[in-house]
Amino acid sequence: MKSAQHTVHPLACTGSCAVKAVGWSLLIGVLGGLIGLGGAEFRLPLLIGVFGLVSLQAVIANKVLSLLVVSAALLSRLPAVGLEQLWPHRDGVINLLAGSLVGAWWAAGWAMRLSRRTLDAVLFGLLVFLACAMALEQALGLQALPVLQQVLPQWAHIVVGVMAGLTIGMVAAVMGVAGGELLIPAIVLLWGLDVKLAGSVSLLISLPTMLAGFVRYRESAAFQVLRQQRSLLVLMAAGSLLGAVLGGLLVGAVPTQGLGLLLSAVLAVSAWKVFRRSRQA
Repeated sequence: MKSAQHTVHPLACTGSCAVKAVGWSLLIGVLGGLIGLGGAEFRLPLLIGVFGLVSLQAVIANKVLSLLVVSAALLSRLPAVGLEQLWPHRDGVINLLAGSLVGAWWAAGWAMRLSRRTLDAVLFGLLVFLACAMALEQALGLQALPVLQQVLPQWAHIVVGVMAGLTIGMVAAVMGVAGGELLIPAIVLLWGLDVKLAGSVSLLISLPTMLAGFVRYRESAAFQVLRQQRSLLVLMAAGSLLGAVLGGLLVGAVPTQGLGLLLSAVLAVSAWKVFRRSRQA
């Protein structure tokens, strides 16, 4: 469904714009790499608040950047967590995917029908929700205990997995993110995997889930942002990938205690600023 409110206004990203695109993306990539996140949650306010994309354009641009970063992250993790380690957990992947693909497809279509102000409000709520989830995860930590698997019968366990995937797929599609902050806890709690292995399994689920949302967004006029904002996205992709690599290399050398809590606060504040600015526009 195409709408005039999402008409793309070309942005020639040169000079200070190019410096901001690479610099901010590099910083987000480094911080994300340090704590094991892709950084898409932080790119979304950046795309709206700094580079002036309207909400649906920002979601689509963020989804493309997330696809690139997640693909690179999955490939980089294969030497440490190979396919032979991931294959035994295929049932969990299929279980979550059964919900996430449907959720992503439906939510992308729903987001395209929203007015700009309503979508802004939805994005604000989801950003604050993810900030709280990030803070909770960092404060309490995750333990590889198959709690729900021990309590629930098999059929109920499958239903919970599908519903969790449905919810995560909807959030990922509306925000253009990979959804790792929600996928990893779900995988740990439902199947008892350790966090490192759960991270790789979440990437396997994220890729097809994001692709489903990406294909659905092709129906929107805002999809033109990928062509007309090409220079901005290329620069942000380069900064994000370089930052993610640097962040990964710095793990162990840089203390990260409390970093996740700090970033969750930064995410909540930046979401509020973007939302207030959009309300005033």
